[in-house]
Amino acid sequence: MQEKIEKVCATVSERITPKEKVRTKIDALAKKLEKRVDIASKALGIKAQVRLEGSVAKDTWLSEEPEIDIFMRVPTTIPRKSLGEVCLRIARKATRGSKQIERFAEHPYLEAIVENVRVNVVPCYDVKRGEWLSATDRTPYHTDYVKKRLNEQKRGEVRLLKKFMKGVDVYGAEIKIGGFSGYLCELLILHYKSFIKTLRAFAQHKQRITIDIENYYEGRENELPLLFQEPLVIVDPVDKGRNVASAVQPQKLYTFVAGARAFLKNPDVEFFYPPQTTALTVKELEEKLGKRGSTLIFLTFGKVDAVPDVLWGQLYKSQRSLHKLLQLNDFKVLRNLPWTDEKTLTMFIFELEQRILPLVKKHLGPPLEKERECENFLKKHLDNLGTVSGPYIEDGKWVVELRRKYTDAVALLREKLKDGGRSAGVAEQISQSLRKQFKILVNEEVIEVYRRNSEFARFLTEFLSGKPKWLETV
Repeated sequence: MQEKIEKVCATVSERITPKEKVRTKIDALAKKLEKRVDIASKALGIKAQVRLEGSVAKDTWLSEEPEIDIFMRVPTTIPRKSLGEVCLRIARKATRGSKQIERFAEHPYLEAIVENVRVNVVPCYDVKRGEWLSATDRTPYHTDYVKKRLNEQKRGEVRLLKKFMKGVDVYGAEIKIGGFSGYLCELLILHYKSFIKTLRAFAQHKQRITIDIENYYEGRENELPLLFQEPLVIVDPVDKGRNVASAVQPQKLYTFVAGARAFLKNPDVEFFYPPQTTALTVKELEEKLGKRGSTLIFLTFGKVDAVPDVLWGQLYKSQRSLHKLLQLNDFKVLRNLPWTDEKTLTMFIFELEQRILPLVKKHLGPPLEKERECENFLKKHLDNLGTVSGPYIEDGKWVVELRRKYTDAVALLREKLKDGGRSAGVAEQISQSLRKQFKILVNEEVIEVYRRNSEFARFLTEFLSGKPKWLETV
């Protein structure tokens, strides 16, 4: 098995390690962009230290997916609320003529596609270590820390770990993904020494994983659960009060654990290069929905006016609220996810055991030994118009049968979303879009949308399958 693992890793390493020609191109582009950002900042009267950061600076980037991070370290005299806007103006000027996308972490920054390479131009304050004014202020210190400690062999191990995480869909700390960042991958390799040792450690995961590379909490390990509640804790070597893994959602952590176990059991290149999803034909989709037996509800609406990171944050918040609304009204939600192409189409998908519930439900009251609670229960239900039967005693408890207010999940959603759903917990910018217009499609009613949007078609195909691609290789 070890021989097979090594063979797969060697094959993947060959593909993802940048060759001299690609390195020369990326290095030249990075230098050109540093110069452009420097010129643009001076032109706008901002004294900025311009520096290459991220995976290119640390030489942990993947040959197939280079991404250049240019940071502007600006004086602390620029007010916090102006930081994003001032630096966006510089970034737009420096990347003029390229496709530009405004992104948002703690503050806005610019993503641009320059010569077919993804470039991030990000502001931060020029501060001493520990005197952080914004989240990105740590980045130059992260770069310096990693560069000093990663040798060529370990940089190769980082690349393997990143590519594996991309393949099993757990890579990326942005809100949309909620996975592992590049810096987190680098720290895992510094701690475990290799890609395979990292997989083995996570494959044995049974409880919280805590890593403190600099031993800040040596002898005080009992303090860690009080400071960090997450299931994965990696103490930031440049900031002992920060968990580098705080953005990793539990589902992504557990997916990585399962993926690591599967790879170690049956190593295959497909873990790193999963096959492209082929969308079901319309006929196949109709058959699948017809046989499924559950109810799929698609709450669809148009573009939400928000940058992608804010948009996904609002989508997840709204999804949780609508999920809770359905549950509180006795609808059993099997699965639910938001989806958007970030351009013209946004939706929430809910898979329910059933769309229509019986009109009457049984409601259990308090046991007879709780006298005061029994009195309150009787007072509430004796002359209530919603009481169909009872109160009566069953197994030592008061029981009533009640008339449900909502028996149709679609009717419930329509009613609660008439005003945009703010009272149901829908986030503000999602609510604004819902107030303009929304549609609720059930099962086969989504076929027209499916036919028109190939991105959604692939997503729905994967949603209906429900299993990770790497499970096919097990």
